[in-house]
Amino acid sequence: MAHYLDLMLLLAVCVGLLAGFPVAFSLAGIALIFAAVATLGGIPVSWGAIPIRVYGIVTNQTLLAVPFFIVMGLVLEKSKVAEDLLACLGSLLSRFPGGLGVSVTLVGALLAASTGIVGATVMTMGLIALPALLSAGYTARQASGSIAAAGTLGQIIPPSIVLVILSDQISAAYQSAQTDMGIFAPEPFSVADLFSAAIIPSLVLVGFYLVYQVLVSYAQNRRGVRDVRLDMTTSNKVVPFLRSLLPPILLIVGVLGSLLGGLATPTEAAAIGAGGSLVLAGSKHSQRYCWPALAVPVCSFAALALLVSFEAFFSRMAVYNFLAIVLSICLALGLFVNLWLMLRARILFETLEASVQMTAMVFAIVIGASIFSLVFRDFGGDETIRELLNAIPGGTVGAIAAVMVVLFVLGFFLDFLEITYVAVPLVAPVLLQMEMPGGSLMAPAWLGIMIALNLQTSFLTPPFGFALFYLRGVAPDTVRTSDIYLGALPFVGLQIAVLVLLWFAPSLATWLPELLK
Repeated sequence: MAHYLDLMLLLAVCVGLLAGFPVAFSLAGIALIFAAVATLGGIPVSWGAIPIRVYGIVTNQTLLAVPFFIVMGLVLEKSKVAEDLLACLGSLLSRFPGGLGVSVTLVGALLAASTGIVGATVMTMGLIALPALLSAGYTARQASGSIAAAGTLGQIIPPSIVLVILSDQISAAYQSAQTDMGIFAPEPFSVADLFSAAIIPSLVLVGFYLVYQVLVSYAQNRRGVRDVRLDMTTSNKVVPFLRSLLPPILLIVGVLGSLLGGLATPTEAAAIGAGGSLVLAGSKHSQRYCWPALAVPVCSFAALALLVSFEAFFSRMAVYNFLAIVLSICLALGLFVNLWLMLRARILFETLEASVQMTAMVFAIVIGASIFSLVFRDFGGDETIRELLNAIPGGTVGAIAAVMVVLFVLGFFLDFLEITYVAVPLVAPVLLQMEMPGGSLMAPAWLGIMIALNLQTSFLTPPFGFALFYLRGVAPDTVRTSDIYLGALPFVGLQIAVLVLLWFAPSLATWLPELLK
């Protein structure tokens, strides 16, 4: 019986998760119960390693970026940036066939790169765009599928919380694989590597969505369907194009540029994103109180950009220290004013409360999954997984195909966090030791993006696709639940198509990280 404790533990956790128990407590609680039983039976368990694991998580500099990105996304969502973007792009593109569908996809991509929060994106676009799509003649399936799929782009387009968490797991698995192969000084794998690896595949996925929108709209137009203009109003005022589109793009460039350009660490880049989102929120709400206050958020944003630039290029100059102090004071003053404006707009406390809840949930799952992984390895689970993958016919191709199928099926029932922290640590160290058909070892960036694209389908696959639930909550009664489910299926097929394309063209994920090194 002792030889099967690892499989029994895995089965018990799956039963607990499917039964609806809280994820963090299921992972940690069941693992600790099994560890206690094993200790009573004379099987050694690394009890002393558990507090070390927990301490390592709360001091992990990479995971420190998670709360910053959560704050960044929630601030932009509460500031109604999505409404401005959708109204602006919808007004510009609605005269063209498929214009409304294309605008929904483009807004989803922009919000993905600036917020990355699926629930907020899907619900916001469901409230704003779904009535316009239905009135334009889009079928309920096409309209709901477009919104749900656009909302899930936040999982693959950087900066993404999913990519931050996944990069931490892939990095640990890569170091473990290198150590097992006798390489004790492996080349590090960072968040920036996975972010850069995700850029081209995510653009390809967005391109597939856009082509699909245009083709379906042409077919609908032949049946007499036409697009209509979205009402380009927010707070009863006309929204200028540049004012709606330019600030989010500048924020995206600031976050990704500072990270991929080596100007900032992942945590620092996330902090830039959080500070920049506060500036955008302050700029939006300052007009409701006094126009001169608009200068303070704008100047603070400029101070933030200049501070990063001076540190990168002029840090050796004597004048740098003085400029850094002046700009830091300007930045602190600007952020203080922005927080005051958000307080006056009654969105500050709501944003902070939601940020604390989401951060606590993420780290509770991380700690629970870490305890489960430790106990599972003590029971010899890593060796069991290695033997199972090596026994699959087809070598590396068979192992990858089997893992992708298992992850895809798990996405029907589990969230990406559960899959990332339960399945990835078990299979990734083994896969990263396998040779690809060309003879080279599997690249961690390629494996990470393959898993990320696969996990993205978990938001769209019934019965527990969270994007489908979010959309059901805001969709009118005229849109049936079956329409939402069936509307998402073509986009799941497009995600699988990009996954297959990435298998045959791994350079889509590996070229940019190698170029930036």
